[in-house]
Amino acid sequence: MHALTATTTALLFALAASNAAATQDAPPPAKPANLAGLHDFDFLVGDWRVSHRKLRERLANSDDWVEFDGTISVRKLMDGWGNVGDNVFNLPDGAYRGASLRAYDPQTGQWSSWWLDGRNPAGNLDPPIRGAFAGGVGTFWADDTLRGKPVRVRTTWSRITPASARWEQAYSGDGGKTWEVNWTSDFQRAER
Repeated sequence: MHALTATTTALLFALAASNAAATQDAPPPAKPANLAGLHDFDFLVGDWRVSHRKLRERLANSDDWVEFDGTISVRKLMDGWGNVGDNVFNLPDGAYRGASLRAYDPQTGQWSSWWLDGRNPAGNLDPPIRGAFAGGVGTFWADDTLRGKPVRVRTTWSRITPASARWEQAYSGDGGKTWEVNWTSDFQRAER
């Protein structure tokens, strides 16, 4: 009986050691997907007329605003996990285009958004802004530079209805203590 117990004990130790080794090699269980915000940008899909207002100089104590119109056409990508917007800006000194690309991360529940400026399409994409919607307002953050100095960037989506929305961009040169709104865009759904 004693020999059987020793053999059984040795077998149990070997099995436990084998399980421990297998567990160490296995990847940790995946974090459950957070799909709560997957459809937050569905409101933006379609064609829009946009009224823009932006400061001529950012973080320069300026109150010189330029107003212009534009359009945006937004389409879903990857079955709704992303979208792309084709923007036209009709500035007084000439029109230009830009593309916005957004993608949803189910691990963080956040959206990331990149900007490709049509005035330098072979240049780098801007750093992504990341954030989420809460209470009907989407708030997104990034670190960037302006004139060689670090700035904090905040964009918000608000006033969202089936036919309208507002986008706003603000910069902070002091790490987020104070903010200067430097661009607002009011969206109106284009009639078909």
